[in-house]
Amino acid sequence: MIAVEVAMDGIERITRGDDVYAIVLRSRFQETGTHFFTPGEFSQQLGMLVHPKGKVVGRHRHRPVRREVFRTQEVLVVLEGRLEVEIFDDDVELLKTVILEPGDAVLLARGGHRIAVLEACKMIEVKQGPYAGGDDKEFF
Repeated sequence: MIAVEVAMDGIERITRGDDVYAIVLRSRFQETGTHFFTPGEFSQQLGMLVHPKGKVVGRHRHRPVRREVFRTQEVLVVLEGRLEVEIFDDDVELLKTVILEPGDAVLLARGGHRIAVLEACKMIEVKQGPYAGGDDKEFF
């Protein structure tokens, strides 16, 4: 069964059973503080930080930690324009279609996806590297 869970205003989790296929973060999310929306075992962590003027995050760095990644997860952040994102399950069945507006983001966690540009778009994409070339994608 496909579920679209609205965890908080502005957060949508697209799931089938216990599997999370995508998390949509809308620009309207306004909860103050630091909020992460991904399970700890995800290789990409998606969060939103909403801080008041004057907030300081102490100096820090991240220690080298060996991680093993089995699935490429990617995040798209729409800066300008509009995108239509189709989200597919592991059997390439369509689960959900979402429209992303400026300021919205999506974490594509598993399964497949199709992206159509509805209005000229400027976006940021973040995913694991290094890129594996032709072995990295399977078109269906």
